Amino acid sequence: MHNLYYKGRIHTRENHVKAGYNNKRAVKLGTEKHPLTLVVNSDERKLEIEALLAENSLFADITVDSAIDENINDLDAILNKPTTTRFDKTPNRNDPCSCGSGKKHKKCCG
Repeated sequence: MHNLYYKGRIHTRENHVKAGYNNKRAVKLGTEKHPLTLVVNSDERKLEIEALLAENSLFADITVDSAIDENINDLDAILNKPTTTRFDKTPNRNDPCSCGSGKKHKKCCG
């Protein structure tokens, strides 16, 4: 009965342990454990893709089949990953001006 609070509530620590933070995430695609699955139409295209994979140190299972459309969407998604846009911090009104005049920003360029 030590696990129950007033009116039969379950101990909160046990709830946290059961549904806590997951630190065992899935392995990323393109590694040895989870290689990419790619389909190409010709052997020449397979050689191009293998060179691209070696350049980016990725792993993939490549199937050559001329009857099926080429499918390299997973590879394109990994290679063309969007980057985070970063902006420079704008100066506050009382900071020195960035033009080098020695005045405050609010009196010079603000």
